[in-house]
Amino acid sequence: MLPNGSMSQKILECVPNVSEGRDIIKIRQLEDCIKSVSGVMLLHTDIGKAANRTVFTFAGNPEAVIEAAFELVKKAYSIIDMSTHNGEHPRMGAVDVLPLVPIMGIGIEETVVLAYQLGKRIEKELHLSGYYYEYAATKVNRCRLENCRSGNYEGLQKKLSQASWKPDFGPVKFNSKFGLMALGVRKFLLAFNVNLDIKSSQTASKIASYIRESGRNLINPDTLSPELNLNGKPIHIPGSLRAVKALGWFIEDFNVAQVSMNLTDLDVTPMHIAFEEVKRIASEMNVSVTGSEIVGLAPLKSLIDAALFYTRRNSVNKSDSENIAIAIEYLGLNTLYHFIPEEKILDYKLKLLY
Repeated sequence: MLPNGSMSQKILECVPNVSEGRDIIKIRQLEDCIKSVSGVMLLHTDIGKAANRTVFTFAGNPEAVIEAAFELVKKAYSIIDMSTHNGEHPRMGAVDVLPLVPIMGIGIEETVVLAYQLGKRIEKELHLSGYYYEYAATKVNRCRLENCRSGNYEGLQKKLSQASWKPDFGPVKFNSKFGLMALGVRKFLLAFNVNLDIKSSQTASKIASYIRESGRNLINPDTLSPELNLNGKPIHIPGSLRAVKALGWFIEDFNVAQVSMNLTDLDVTPMHIAFEEVKRIASEMNVSVTGSEIVGLAPLKSLIDAALFYTRRNSVNKSDSENIAIAIEYLGLNTLYHFIPEEKILDYKLKLLY
């Protein structure tokens, strides 16, 4: 899925999601902060105005990446005030989530050690708090990012009063300016949004509930309340796709509703399968899919696999550029803005590192 470099070279990726997507001056300051660290390359910046959220992707040697991540957190704390923040995306902190992703020559366990070192430094030098999640989680209820972020920023003060949600690092006291961050280690994840020809976030959310692995509660059509089993608990229906997290929202910038997904294992659910499943569920609700959007970077293999799927493998002998063009057409990746392979494909970006 990712390029083959010298295994003696270690490459770590960091994909911080920062709660600022409208003030371009602040966003550029955060970019400059990343670029200032030797041994790190800023691969991509994805700015979401409606979400009021920016996703940075940078990579390099592990020590340099950890240094850049620390400097980013420090800078974000100085220029972002969560007490005045609003946006479509769930969030709980100025640096809402900071995942470390092993790319080449480094494994999960080594990356977890680096995450703990970073958390301790953030606690000691910045006096900020956070939870460790996914592979870095120290408690079962913190493995899933959505659990860590439950209640969002608005519910954080109450959440911190519960012993079960004491931060893994940093003060227990609620910091109204910064909020709290999720610092974790995960495998490569593809953020992928599918566009609908409607403006209803409610319908988009319903579609999301049908496909995401965590599923939905069975709702009584007459009472609009959850159906209960014999034990008095809601009847839960799993979603149709594994290794997929999803929610629905309306993006004012583009005037469309979207099913917003995180594809957490592309070997289990590839991008084109997620796209087709959203189309299928949407059509049952008389809703059309108009295209899609990749947030951040995508592996080359994801686009090649999509091209092979849509051409029934007739494109197996085509060049990468030809297959990319096929994937862009069938997935509608040019619908919201021009998809530039050199800027959006992870493999091409990583080649600059070695």
